[in-house]
Amino acid sequence: MKTFCKNMLWNPIIMKITGMFILVGILYCTVNLQLPTLASKTDNLFIGRPLFKLDLSWPKYTEDFTGTVFGVAVDHVAGLVYVAQRGENVAKVLVFDTDGDFMESWNTTTLEMPHGIFVANALTNPSVWVTDVGTGIYGHTVKKYSPSGKLLQVLGTPGQPGSGVNPLQFDQPAEIFVHSSGEIYIVDGDGGMNNRLIKLSKDLQVVWVHGEKGQELAQFYIPHSVAVDSYQRVWVADRGNKRIQVFNAVTGDWLGTWGSCFSEDGPYSVRQTSDQKYFVVVQLNSNQITLLKAPPVGVIGQCEVISAIQLAEEVKPHLVDIDVKTGALYVAEIGAQQAQKFVPLD
Repeated sequence: MKTFCKNMLWNPIIMKITGMFILVGILYCTVNLQLPTLASKTDNLFIGRPLFKLDLSWPKYTEDFTGTVFGVAVDHVAGLVYVAQRGENVAKVLVFDTDGDFMESWNTTTLEMPHGIFVANALTNPSVWVTDVGTGIYGHTVKKYSPSGKLLQVLGTPGQPGSGVNPLQFDQPAEIFVHSSGEIYIVDGDGGMNNRLIKLSKDLQVVWVHGEKGQELAQFYIPHSVAVDSYQRVWVADRGNKRIQVFNAVTGDWLGTWGSCFSEDGPYSVRQTSDQKYFVVVQLNSNQITLLKAPPVGVIGQCEVISAIQLAEEVKPHLVDIDVKTGALYVAEIGAQQAQKFVPLD
């Protein structure tokens, strides 16, 4: 019996078969250990109470994105989504419907480097505003277009950066928000000489300006996004200072600051959800979408994180917009070179 067992152990055929089983086992374990890692690169991690989920059907064809996506804006009445992108020999604005179908691209040469994009007056006479941070003959401006891409109006001095208010000048204006009243709010200073929040009347006269660079109250360092809530409060993503500052929309008075939620990465974009319960903030470097509890009228207090979506590495979310009809969230992603749609779970 001992001799038989010894021969069995050293038999070449048995050794080969045993080796094959060992190799298959190693490969099986290796593949199974790697699967969670591969999945984590495509799946989003939800932190806290999930409030949105990714709509995998939007857009229907990601190949429609031909450049680097910087901004997104929603016309909730027409059911259209405008996507601003950059790149050589690419259309600077793409138009999709909210179902994900590609509708058209703008055939315009008047845009150099689009940054922020906003749909104004969607109910009666819609227009699309785009901030242009280019340094050529059309740059340093805020432009108003028809929904089909016809240039209607230019704010600022094309090709000439500046800090003047009469005439109005910009240096790399980051974003525009047009209130339903027709009043306009512009954050001017995506890394240029200016660090300003400007309010214009509906006839384009300067109403008030906060325009100093610094870390004190009502000062900015790269103001990157602006939104106005239903209580006439202006919310500014003060990116370089890693905080959000809040102002009275009528008087321009400073109301408060949120900073404790942004210790690692500054806010790049700010929008209020359609139910007015939360503010949506994206942070590019940490690849995160954060939902903060919206404070009641008369109170700013401290920021409170309710939910967060951790995106995959190198997605780089930049600016967002909300479909006020459906509550859907659209995110422009520089790193992924696309826009994505998230739908509310409620």
